[in-house]
Amino acid sequence: PAANLLGEEGKGFRYAMMGLDGGRLNIAACSLGAAQAALDATLAYMRERKAFGQSLDRFQALQFRLADAEIELQAARTFLRQAAWKLDTQAPDATKFCAMAKKFVTEAGSRVADQCLQLHGGYGYLADYGIEKIVRDLRVHQILEGTNEIMRLIVARHLIEARG
Repeated sequence: PAANLLGEEGKGFRYAMMGLDGGRLNIAACSLGAAQAALDATLAYMRERKAFGQSLDRFQALQFRLADAEIELQAARTFLRQAAWKLDTQAPDATKFCAMAKKFVTEAGSRVADQCLQLHGGYGYLADYGIEKIVRDLRVHQILEGTNEIMRLIVARHLIEARG
């Protein structure tokens, strides 16, 4: 009934679209948090697990993988914060930055979680360690609130419009 109408009639799709930028940042933040949890669990695992008489976190090649994961997470965190700031301040390019952050952060989160699973070796596939679930759950973040292919399209259109 008309008494229950929120907003203007016929503007529902527009209202829904206005919430997408924040939803995209939310999905990105979920990816970031899950990837951070995977890295934290991996660091703890590597401190405990021993090979050749020392803990896994003492092997230089594995330390490089940990460093790459941390660097990627910090870059993703910074990008996400910048996009959130643009959305909060209603910057004209906020939609573009939200799309870029959603694409970058969800893909970075998946890469980090995948590396964490690799660092667990065969144990990474066991439900006991929880890494396999994080890897599986993060995959959907590249689909929710618009696929990452759509995020690329949004960014490309903003670039073309800005130059046209």
